Amino acid sequence: MDNDKTMKIVTNLDRSGVEGLLGEVRALAQSKNLPELASLFNGVEGMPRAQIEQRIANALKWLADKPQHQGITAQLEMVELNLKNL
Repeated sequence: MDNDKTMKIVTNLDRSGVEGLLGEVRALAQSKNLPELASLFNGVEGMPRAQIEQRIANALKWLADKPQHQGITAQLEMVELNLKNL
């Protein structure tokens, strides 16, 4: 049996979609007891694109040596692909 999971890549999210995904990332990080990661996404609603980009970059760097949180990394990478739409 193949246990590989596939994630649908979406590249047409608008600001509300991006902010919604970041809210999901924040909630997921909180549920996994990762308060440092969750705090990176507090107050992103209405934040300038450059600041969101920096927070995502910081989060991805923080997650780089944590393969057990691959799902969060994948969500952030999808958000990163959509930042051009902000």
